[in-house]
Amino acid sequence: MLVIWLTGPSGSGKTTLAKALLKKLREMGYKAEILDGDEIRRELYPNLGFSKEDREMHNRIVIFIAKMLSKNGVIAIVSLISPFKAIRERARAEIGKFIEVYLKCPLEVRIERDPKGLYKKAIRGEIKNLTGYDGIYEESEDPEIVLETHRMSVEEEVEMVINKIAELGYLKIKNK
Repeated sequence: MLVIWLTGPSGSGKTTLAKALLKKLREMGYKAEILDGDEIRRELYPNLGFSKEDREMHNRIVIFIAKMLSKNGVIAIVSLISPFKAIRERARAEIGKFIEVYLKCPLEVRIERDPKGLYKKAIRGEIKNLTGYDGIYEESEDPEIVLETHRMSVEEEVEMVINKIAELGYLKIKNK
């Protein structure tokens, strides 16, 4: 079917968009599931760290699950920081029908949102190498869509993603 890969630093709006896309796609009559990076990590391997190697392993597992869902007619909405370009390129190459959505949002807005309290901890020095703060996030260079989430409503974001999917011929828009 299709994989919608949402990437961006913590607080950029991935989870919010994933939930809204899931609702919209199901309303349109499609089977869809969210693969949330935090949930997968928590459920499958809670002791996995955040080193480059650990992140790459985590991302490879998500790629595998997304590919399996897609092969079985389910739209996989991946909500995952995926900070390394090479992993996103690997996902694109392995999956086939793939759309990368880069959620771009200024640091000050992400700090203000801070849904998990990670930026507060990083600012206080309690955690180091927070992706998108003092840790690496390699910006997407050629995503199908860039969403400036601080300037758009979630509804506008969903509309842009659905329209791009239709434009690429991946889905027929039903009940738009």
